[in-house]
Amino acid sequence: MKFKILIFLSFIQIFQAQFTNINIVKEIHSKDKGMVVSAHPLASEAGAKILKMGGNAFDAAIATQFALAVVYPQAGNIGGGGFLVGTTNKGEKFALDYRETAPIKASKDMYLDEKGNANTDLSQNGRLAVGVPGSISGMFYTHKKFGKLPMSALIQPAIDLAEKGFAVTLREANLLNSTKEDFLKHNSHKTAFTKDIPWKQGDLLIQKELANTLKAIQKNGEKGFYEGKNAQFLVDEMKKGNGIISLEDLKNYKTRERKVLSFDYKGNEIISMPLPSSGGPLLAQMLKMASYENLEKYEQNSPEALQIMVEAERRAYADRAEYMGDPDFIEDKTQMLISDEYLKNRWKNFSFEKATPSADVGNIISQPKESEQTTHISIIDKFGNAASITTTLNGLYGSKVVVKGGGYFLNNEMDDFSVKPGVPNMFGAVGGEANSIVPNKRMLSSMTPTIVLKNGKPYIVVGTPGGTTIPTSVFQSIVNAIDFKLSPNFVINAPKFHHQWLPEVIYTEKNFPQHTIKVLEQKNYKFENRNVIGRTEMIFLDENGNAIAVADGRGDDSVAVE
Repeated sequence: MKFKILIFLSFIQIFQAQFTNINIVKEIHSKDKGMVVSAHPLASEAGAKILKMGGNAFDAAIATQFALAVVYPQAGNIGGGGFLVGTTNKGEKFALDYRETAPIKASKDMYLDEKGNANTDLSQNGRLAVGVPGSISGMFYTHKKFGKLPMSALIQPAIDLAEKGFAVTLREANLLNSTKEDFLKHNSHKTAFTKDIPWKQGDLLIQKELANTLKAIQKNGEKGFYEGKNAQFLVDEMKKGNGIISLEDLKNYKTRERKVLSFDYKGNEIISMPLPSSGGPLLAQMLKMASYENLEKYEQNSPEALQIMVEAERRAYADRAEYMGDPDFIEDKTQMLISDEYLKNRWKNFSFEKATPSADVGNIISQPKESEQTTHISIIDKFGNAASITTTLNGLYGSKVVVKGGGYFLNNEMDDFSVKPGVPNMFGAVGGEANSIVPNKRMLSSMTPTIVLKNGKPYIVVGTPGGTTIPTSVFQSIVNAIDFKLSPNFVINAPKFHHQWLPEVIYTEKNFPQHTIKVLEQKNYKFENRNVIGRTEMIFLDENGNAIAVADGRGDDSVAVE
């Protein structure tokens, strides 16, 4: 069969920085070829290289994640965690949970002072903020169950990028410069991420220590991270401050396989991540409630559509605060929360006449904030497999701590617990007892890796970074595609909005339609502008094998094809 690839070039679809030797491709049309969409062009190319070598989507997912740990240090990682939702050409559907866990020495009140007040600086910065990393475990679990090529081959592109260096993009240079003082504050040793003069686009970032860590993992498997020299490096780093991760914590970490959250939406099967991700349950709630008002009869971002979707978001996020957490530690009420009986009752007080006060849909308590520095990968292969992966360090460069001898950033995921019920995390999300800190517990997440199936086959592979804006961005992307039937480029790059129950504000990107805002302001809605909301990566497929992959125009995100 002849394969034909059409690359669409436009002012937002491709940018070539010749002196950095990086091509940023925003959209590719392909037939019967594997495709990778990620936050960095070099990571997408690493995944596509594996597909060309005969690897499958899960091999490519591993290679892309390792590469992102090198070229996208603000969120790509081996010191954090994530979720993977996948489907195979045999019809299998699965969800892997390699979310970080609370260390054995963690306690419910560990971030409270003597007066009982929450000290969120401790939960967001430095060594006490670090949860036990899950990324390496997750990648090895993926490989053991679904991998095709040798693991050593999947790690090699990342080793090459770390050892030989790569040219930083303008965005990464600016972030490294703006975060320099934090790096210096939290690291007494010299790291690869600071230098005497400011970073600029095209500068080479070489990470020798990280390359050595990746080589140890390549040689010794996951024990190369969770035991031996690297484990000691990590524990020694904890001892430099008030960190509490032990060798026992690292040795005992395990990836959990979860049952995918599956539900119908207008004849399509949506499969997404269950708890401890709030993303799948929120997505199910929001899509179902919005469908009660026949959303498809309105225009995208019209006053009516926005009001329906915002009110669905309001009710879902109120439930997030009250009911959601690690299902190994709480009663999982997901099936009740996504049932039509429950949701139709939830929707009874919706009115087009005015905004529903947030106090009318949930008990008002302050919310924790959740960091937006996450990264997403969408992948398909020529064999019919699909993978949707979202990983994170939580905050920008996580805890800002770089492991001496290891060369990688550690997460600050402990802030995603309810540090104190009612106290917002760094993304403003509020949590209650269901998400309180317990040793070995996994903190609640918003990550929403999702695959939409049509007639049992992958139709849409989607996800995004963005903290608590993740579920609403995936919600909007699916609605834009299925209900409003927008072209793939507009699905991803149309102006976004976000509401999360508390604060009682709708966030909109600056190019959001002003007419819609003015109409809803008359109904007691409050708006605030934001620069960007999320960076969505999406692949569309039809029944004939034609695929369109789109990388978000809001960043350096890029598509690569085998």
